[in-house]
Amino acid sequence: MASANKSIPFVVPPQSIAKQRPHRRTKMAFLSTDEVLAVLKAARERSSRDWAMILLAYRHGLRASEVCNLKLSDADTKNFALTIERLKGSLKTVQPLSEHRGIPLLDEVKAIKSWLSARVEDGSGYLFLSQKGGPLSRVQFFRIFQSIAEHIGLPAEKRHPHCLKHSLASHLVAGNVNLALVRQALGHRSINSTMIYVGTSDSQAAEAAQAALMKIF
Repeated sequence: MASANKSIPFVVPPQSIAKQRPHRRTKMAFLSTDEVLAVLKAARERSSRDWAMILLAYRHGLRASEVCNLKLSDADTKNFALTIERLKGSLKTVQPLSEHRGIPLLDEVKAIKSWLSARVEDGSGYLFLSQKGGPLSRVQFFRIFQSIAEHIGLPAEKRHPHCLKHSLASHLVAGNVNLALVRQALGHRSINSTMIYVGTSDSQAAEAAQAALMKIF
């Protein structure tokens, strides 16, 4: 993870626009590392629930529905593991819950424990509850994220929670993480789904090739 003072650049390749779909977006919106931290800070100031669920959405590349579907039993803070039942044909994964002493805002274990200490048991078994009890809906999650994003001044195209999934993918790719590992982190069944986040220039490709050859010869 980059420091809070440095945003990770990422070039998104242009996508073709079908004539029959003129309103299709040509690139995916994602947050810089500074913006991620700003969102998490504002979320923590609102409530421990908002901080925990937005942090999990970013760190594990979760869709809104996947966040809302999480059960209490899915978050194992003793063994530092999160079980994720992904949607749209993606993989079911069990991923580590990470502590982060350098940047407390990114400490998943602390965020979840903070929320669990405030959570009022309602018998539903869901991890994240609405204020009236019962599981949080994806629409409610969207409105919470939108409100936070608007509060900190993010542009309109970055006020959708799916930006969190795009952000994780973009940050990992920009950090030169192996694509197989990026695929697993996002829960993609096919590497083709991961490849949409990859954008390279001729100079980047040449530098990578030169570095690899220098190691071989």
